Amino acid sequence: MIHSFPPVIDQNCRVLVLGSMPSVVSLERHQYYGHKQNYFWPMMFSLLEEPETDDFEAKKAMLLRHRIALWDVLASCEREGSLDSHITDETPNDIRALLARYPSIQYILFNGGKAHQSFQKHFPDILETYSWKKLPSTSPAYTMKREIKRKNWHEALQAAGIL
Repeated sequence: MIHSFPPVIDQNCRVLVLGSMPSVVSLERHQYYGHKQNYFWPMMFSLLEEPETDDFEAKKAMLLRHRIALWDVLASCEREGSLDSHITDETPNDIRALLARYPSIQYILFNGGKAHQSFQKHFPDILETYSWKKLPSTSPAYTMKREIKRKNWHEALQAAGIL
């Protein structure tokens, strides 16, 4: 059984980015999107026009400055390796309580299909009351060109009033 991390969030956040479950490398490094080949952080630095850094605390602070929260749909699961397709026995995080505690969240962005699929399974009613978008996964396992991923994320963050 593997477990996700606590949310990165504060009272000013407007957007909640949800992944499925951290990769093996991310779990080892104790960092969201800790695999060097994951496009999440390079894309965010670019979109938010921020200088790149390897400092995880600085990365989290950058997201919060731009009113972006980060969490995973799943609190725990069984998974061999890092592929979302290998996830079994999933238990969701208490996203309902998080959204109640942080009413400034207005948009939910899903980092990939598995995050969206698991959210739909566990919280179908929430999708009826929030603006949301399923975005291309930033994982290197999802082989869409980075320019196309960036364009989709740019449009979503722009619609949410972040850019």
